[in-house]
Amino acid sequence: MTAFLYILTGVIVTTFAVLARRRFAAFYGQMPEDYDDSFPVLDIKEHLKGEMICEGVIFGPLGRVTSSFVAHFNITWDGDHGVMAEQFHYNDGTTQDREWRITLGRNGRFTADADDVPHTGVGIVAGSSVQMRYRIRLPENAGGHVLNTVDWMYLTPDGSIINRSQFRKFGFKVAELVATIRPKDMT
Repeated sequence: MTAFLYILTGVIVTTFAVLARRRFAAFYGQMPEDYDDSFPVLDIKEHLKGEMICEGVIFGPLGRVTSSFVAHFNITWDGDHGVMAEQFHYNDGTTQDREWRITLGRNGRFTADADDVPHTGVGIVAGSSVQMRYRIRLPENAGGHVLNTVDWMYLTPDGSIINRSQFRKFGFKVAELVATIRPKDMT
């Protein structure tokens, strides 16, 4: 009976440690308020507008790069409504187009829709960062799975944006994206 209690205690402590790490120390532990006082301040309509270039890599579930891409963005605003047209060119020769429709709300909050996003994404701008949560449907040639996604974007002092996204299925990380986004005319 004593051995069983030791094993049970070990399982409980390990489970608590894993959940605490995920909540407080890992990617998912970040909260928008962590960046409220950060500098420079990101203005979504100012820093995400016009023609932009996005270059990045996608890591698979084992942490190895599985794909890389260059994307061309064209972002327009009409008041508090924006359209971000994206055209991705992947290293395997495939292309992908997406159009985000963004609506700004109050207190840094916004919503975003796209054809491959089954439900409206929600986001918040805080200090030098943007966090957005949404579900995305993969193309049929990639299985058509729907993944839970958390995007973080961080503004750098030179005006570039670093994007880090994690994609999960049943709570398990299946992919991660790291990219830079910069105005097309930036040298």
